[in-house]
Amino acid sequence: MISVDALWWAGLAIALALASAALSLLTASVPRLLRVLVMPLFALSALSALIAGLLALINGGVAVAELPFGLPWLHWQVRLDALAGFFLCVIGVVSFAVGLYAPGYVRGFEQGRDPLPVLGGFGGLFLTGMLLVVLAADAFLFMVAWELMSLSSYFLVAFHHDHAANRRAAFLYLLMAHIGGLAILLGFGVMASVGGSFAFDAMREAQLPFGWASVAFALAFIGFGMKAGLVPLHAWLPEAHPVAPSHISALMSGVMLKVAVYGFIRVVFDLLGQFHWQWGVAVLIIGSISALMGVLYALMQHDLKRLLAYHSVENIGIIFIGLGLAMLFYASGHTVIGTVAFVAALYHTINHALFKGLLFLGAGAILHSANERDLDKMGGLLRRMPWTGLFFLIGCISISALPPFNGFISEWLTFQSALQAWQLESGVLRSLVPIAAAMLALTGALAAACFVKVYGVAFLGQARSRHVRRARPVPLSMRAGQGVLALLCLLLGVLPTVFIGLINAVPQQVLGHGLVQATAQGWLWLTPVSPQTASYGAPLVAIALFVAVGLGLWLVGRGVRRVRRCDAWDCGFAPPSAAMQYTATAFAQPIRRVFGLLFHIDERVEPQQNGHLRHSLQVSDRAWGLFYTPVVRAVEKTARQVIRLQSGNVRVYLGWTLGTLLVLLWIMA
Repeated sequence: MISVDALWWAGLAIALALASAALSLLTASVPRLLRVLVMPLFALSALSALIAGLLALINGGVAVAELPFGLPWLHWQVRLDALAGFFLCVIGVVSFAVGLYAPGYVRGFEQGRDPLPVLGGFGGLFLTGMLLVVLAADAFLFMVAWELMSLSSYFLVAFHHDHAANRRAAFLYLLMAHIGGLAILLGFGVMASVGGSFAFDAMREAQLPFGWASVAFALAFIGFGMKAGLVPLHAWLPEAHPVAPSHISALMSGVMLKVAVYGFIRVVFDLLGQFHWQWGVAVLIIGSISALMGVLYALMQHDLKRLLAYHSVENIGIIFIGLGLAMLFYASGHTVIGTVAFVAALYHTINHALFKGLLFLGAGAILHSANERDLDKMGGLLRRMPWTGLFFLIGCISISALPPFNGFISEWLTFQSALQAWQLESGVLRSLVPIAAAMLALTGALAAACFVKVYGVAFLGQARSRHVRRARPVPLSMRAGQGVLALLCLLLGVLPTVFIGLINAVPQQVLGHGLVQATAQGWLWLTPVSPQTASYGAPLVAIALFVAVGLGLWLVGRGVRRVRRCDAWDCGFAPPSAAMQYTATAFAQPIRRVFGLLFHIDERVEPQQNGHLRHSLQVSDRAWGLFYTPVVRAVEKTARQVIRLQSGNVRVYLGWTLGTLLVLLWIMA
């Protein structure tokens, strides 16, 4: 059994988060309290959540408690098990880094017009909501916490509300969050109708027939998929994440999306407790499409935060590829391979939380120092912000799934499970899984190309604007927050067996099968299936790479002293300038030509009055025209019909009232 201490630490985390929210009210009159009191409490809350999660993973078992709130016949029930502990670790580690980072970042808001109590208060409530979602053991508390998480994050997205685009993005986010919440609530209703209670224990023991189980699965997939940002339910994500303050963007992308992943795993893998190949196929297909479309749309962006938001769609797709493979293999009776895929999804969950949080904090550092989000106006930042440049490079390598950093491990594990498709009995499934693996491989290559573009354009070369030329290193607190996440990206890439041994409690508890063979060869070798099938010596690879890089830098350093620096031969033309550098838009041009049918491209060349030509390019998401615009038009058409009821005639209103009463009496009679 989990020690009561773990649940105590989780309760302390919630209390500290609520305290930070309450004390934020004082920042209206004393703005500096946001830095010196509210954010330290936020960081302590995150640290407490991390301790609770680690204790749950180490000790195993389950701890439960009942809170004197909720409905008269159903008090709020909380449960801390290995699955909840893992996601408490995800929430805690990123939120702790954000708590370190935020004091330096929010200092610039103290002299602005934006209300600081909103930023600190709803930030604390946002963290409280995420913690309660993970700890909830009944549908009522789960939905209350889910709505608290959604509503508080809405106010954070709308923090810079002076801009109409920000208000529009916040409204779109709130609308889709409530649609997704309604789907989740209906899914719980289906399970509660059979289980006879809203308590998760009753749902867990209920035996749903295939039809109703499929309905509950579909509702959960839609509801949690919408919050996670799966294609085509992702439209809110690239709108909301860029406009929020950068440390909030790190929380939303790095943590909130993982809470949606938690909800999906809790409902499908735990509460429903049954696997059907049809479900696995649906999850695998949607995950593959999300991964590929997310990275393609990211390549088209030149707004740094919008680009990172689309990469969240890509990485959520990779997580769901792993979950889909796990469902397929478990439905076919191959428990070992299914566990490998499940652990790969969990590992990529923590990996994405780390490197995406790191990248959003890096984007915030650039915005704080250079006041710029447009890649085409950046350049030369490595010379001006060396620490941010180093940490951002680690994030770029990690998200590109290159060794020795953490992104490589989870994607390698996903490939190892996909390569066992030959064990499936169905020929259709044996063909589908390699296609999904090929899409994952293409996604990885495109992600690497995208971050070559990002890092090369933003940090190398020359500054393209005055703001960027004046950039300076960010405060120590902001560098510390980035440094914590960068270090963890390295540790999870170099010591995967240690962390997989810790995560192993989750599949052992949820699925009844652990991944003991992965760590059977010790800390040096990772063997997910068996030593004869595949193995990866992460520490050896890291040592070899670091030696090679160190030797290369030493040789370059010796050679630089013998090289005379001067401008390149320019064939007699004007001397080179920053405007002659490769831009982010130009970098993506070949990809845009190859995959042009997937985008809505508006490219124009217009003559100006001074005789010059003006080139404009706008690449938009086809999902708007295919899925959202028709719905908007249908709603507007329906609204125009309904508005006829508002005639302004009292007699008409009385007639409608009488008719409604007659219908109700007829129904109730």
